[in-house]
Amino acid sequence: MGLRFRKSIKIAPGVKVNLGLKSVGVSIGGKHAGISINSKTGTTARVSAGHGTGLSYVTKIGGKKS
Repeated sequence: MGLRFRKSIKIAPGVKVNLGLKSVGVSIGGKHAGISINSKTGTTARVSAGHGTGLSYVTKIGGKKS
C-alpha cells in the first residue's frame, strides 16, 4: 500500500471540495444521498438506507468509463 494524500474542504452545508494528488472532486449531499463529481472517475450518485443497515446503492451517471 502506498502513501496517499487527500484534503476535504467544506465550502457550504452539504458541499465539499476534495483534493488529491491525482484528482479534484466535488461532493454534494448528506449522509444518505448525494452526487460526487471527480476529474478522474467521473460522476456518481449514491443512496443509503442509513441507520446502521449497511445497505447502499452507487451508480455512475456520467464521465469516464471504468
